[in-house]
Amino acid sequence: MRTTPRILSSEKIMKTIKKDKINTVLDFLIKKYQVFGPVQKDDLVVDFGRIQNGAQACLEFSNTNEPAKKLFFPQAETLFSYTGSDAAQVSELKPEKPRIIFGMRPCDAKSLSLLDAVFDGPDYKDPYYIVKRKNTTIFTLACRRPRSNCFCDSLGIGPFSKKDTDVFMADLGDRYVFEPITPGGADILNKIPGLENARPTDAERLKNLRSEAESKVARKVDLDNLPEKLARIFDHPFWDGIHQKCLGCGICTYLCPTCHCFDIVDEQKDDKGRRIRIWDSCSYPTFTLEASGHNPRATGKERMRQRLMHKFRYFVENYGEIACVGCGRCINHCPVGSDLIREIENINNLK
Repeated sequence: MRTTPRILSSEKIMKTIKKDKINTVLDFLIKKYQVFGPVQKDDLVVDFGRIQNGAQACLEFSNTNEPAKKLFFPQAETLFSYTGSDAAQVSELKPEKPRIIFGMRPCDAKSLSLLDAVFDGPDYKDPYYIVKRKNTTIFTLACRRPRSNCFCDSLGIGPFSKKDTDVFMADLGDRYVFEPITPGGADILNKIPGLENARPTDAERLKNLRSEAESKVARKVDLDNLPEKLARIFDHPFWDGIHQKCLGCGICTYLCPTCHCFDIVDEQKDDKGRRIRIWDSCSYPTFTLEASGHNPRATGKERMRQRLMHKFRYFVENYGEIACVGCGRCINHCPVGSDLIREIENINNLK
């Protein structure tokens, strides 16, 4: 997995810049890196996109609709292309230009460490994911206004978490403060012109803002014994009802920062072709359909059970952590109002 040495943080190495000057920071970074950040798509949607100039960044947002995982694990990705029917010439993986993701929320930053376990673990290495990950520096932006269905505190993350990032940022009202977390983050900060040393009172200001933000995370859920509970209720009648209103649309998995199921397809015309990796979902009826016609998860019951078991039991068994970061996207965007927190509460209450 990707591991970066941490450095001690203190107010002496924190930097600040006035909010009306933040564009100058982005413009400087754009000259040297591919910069991605939150971009206003329409009146309601903010999503990560390539930033060509600092004015494009939208830093006044609650969270992006789509998670940052698409920048490392794209929804559709060409793994290689080839020409020739007999002796195929396969294109090689090219190194990525260094990238910065600016303004990622702490929950999305945590999701990348979970994806690292899958795509960059000791047994399996995915070069397409790894080359993007190693060439990317993360600037997280503390979340001062958690959304109504956020529950990151229950996962030990929190809206002001400084884990799993290279540079931690926070909005102080009139200024942004930057705190380097890794040597790579510190190196980039030291090169940005116009940054000033943090004020002696900024550390206390950050502490107060953190407490204020954490108090706004209204929803909580008990996850302490959930993996063990799930192991005991595999055949419980509970599963007969929980799936009834699910449409199997896959929105919850596509918008989840940690879901990572995929399919592989080949496209070919004449003597040219390519192999593509595309997102898939355990919510889809054909996800486990075998060539024989047998489907071990033939109904929504089995598919709903698999989704919850994978996130809160199997992933814990395999990697030691829950595959959820409490971002609430699956709740916010479910067309039939399924509520993951309520589902977990109902499981906790089962006898």
